[in-house]
Amino acid sequence: MHIWVDADACPAVIKDILFRAAQRWQVPLTLVANQALYTPPSPLIRAVQVPRGFDVADAHIAERADQGDLVITGDIPLAAQVLEKGAMALNPRGERYSPETIRERLAVRDMMEELRASGVDTGGPPSFSQADRKAFANQLDTLLSRAARQQAQKG
Repeated sequence: MHIWVDADACPAVIKDILFRAAQRWQVPLTLVANQALYTPPSPLIRAVQVPRGFDVADAHIAERADQGDLVITGDIPLAAQVLEKGAMALNPRGERYSPETIRERLAVRDMMEELRASGVDTGGPPSFSQADRKAFANQLDTLLSRAARQQAQKG
């Protein structure tokens, strides 16, 4: 398993949780962004800076994520791409994207984009909360412990 992070919009508190999890579970972690990022000194953790541009970081992750990897992103189209490859996808609020629900999520996203394009004020997402942080940490721990059990069974 490899953890890929769509890091441009990922909250710092989530990155900190991911840094600790990578060390604890001994899982490689790569943050991808179009700007330089801080990473703690660790052979497991690295940052990749991609050129500026629309969806460049997403394309980098989608190309490299593989079956069994975990992708952290709030970008629904990226989540759909990596799910098709057999990777898992989790947003920074702790919501796991699934093959069963991703089409509906894409449809709602597209509808909201159309409303915004026609001038309707749809508001934005709620502020990132302590409950979101906890939900993310719990879901991440569940996914990593499950992956560790599966790896132990294999070998």
